Amino acid sequence: MSMGADYSSEAAAATAAPKTAEARVLTVLGLETSCDETAASVVRQMPDGAVQVLSSVVHSQIAEHAPFGGVVPEIAARSHVEAIAGTVRRAMEQSGVDFEGLDAVAATAGPGLVGGVMVGLSFGKAVALARGIPLIAVNHLEGHAVSARLAAPAPYPFLLLLVSGGHCQLMEVRGIGHMTRLGATIDDAAGEAFDKIAKTLGLGYPGGPALEKLAATGDGARFDLPRALLGRKGCDFSFSGLKTAAAKLAATCETDQDRADLADAVQKAIARQLTERSARAMDDYGTRHEHRLLVVAGGVAANRTVRTELERAATACGFEFMAPPLAYCTDNAAMIALAGAERLALGLVSDIDVAARPRWPLDEATALADPLYKTGRKGAKA
Repeated sequence: MSMGADYSSEAAAATAAPKTAEARVLTVLGLETSCDETAASVVRQMPDGAVQVLSSVVHSQIAEHAPFGGVVPEIAARSHVEAIAGTVRRAMEQSGVDFEGLDAVAATAGPGLVGGVMVGLSFGKAVALARGIPLIAVNHLEGHAVSARLAAPAPYPFLLLLVSGGHCQLMEVRGIGHMTRLGATIDDAAGEAFDKIAKTLGLGYPGGPALEKLAATGDGARFDLPRALLGRKGCDFSFSGLKTAAAKLAATCETDQDRADLADAVQKAIARQLTERSARAMDDYGTRHEHRLLVVAGGVAANRTVRTELERAATACGFEFMAPPLAYCTDNAAMIALAGAERLALGLVSDIDVAARPRWPLDEATALADPLYKTGRKGAKA
């Protein structure tokens, strides 16, 4: 299936039944440059679906962005240009595979910081042309959706909570290219709330891990934070009110213990909302599917409190629970390579002129029919 400038055909196909994958060994080079990490990985998928991660190399830009308290797009793009060739070389060397042994190259084509996305996608095009192998343009969010499958079997369909710095969505995942949104944030994402509240508390970048570390010594019971959308039907999320309330409380913190207590309160409040809305989705999903599996993926899935609370909720709802290993929660290229291998098995390859996309919803067929997709609602745009 072509994935050139017009994506309408793929959006329409997402409403059809999933194709049957061709059973053969597939070895794919994956490239990820959507934000502030340059990553390359070689993944091999076996005919029975088993996955071997032959290499996974990540070049972090944390030191370059730390002085600014967040990601600077221009710095990120320049760093990707400087790091991409060396990162790919290391990934190929570690894998023990040469370029002639690749079946395809998969590269993130969006969503993300478009300058960075263009770097990885352009490099992928160069590899495809030079080696005469297929190019597969991968949605970064689709990579997160399959990331749990890197370590253990996660048979389709499953319920997915995709929660990261820029995205917070509940999806019904029936297969590659066949995903339906059940809920999404109506304002800020959970990871964005973590990072911005951490910045308000004067913590370092990246803020999410710093806030989690501080929260370990805190007692969140001291602070009463709002519970957004409590009792509201549906599975949407909202974190802007929590972010605003936490910012006001941060201004009153006088000691390190005050800050630790607020950090703990924030972490528990975010975990509580993710759990409450996911439980609603599980109730709905469970009425339609015999196999009940909740998968949580994305950078926030690395937070131990979030994982623990979601696993507890899944058990209470009669669901199995899966999350990727910590190394595959944050941005990485192994998940892109796996998504590429699954697409290749279905014959879903890309035109060489496929364009980078700053926005690219997983459920494009639904999003294109949603007026909010063009008017700014984050859940519709992501």
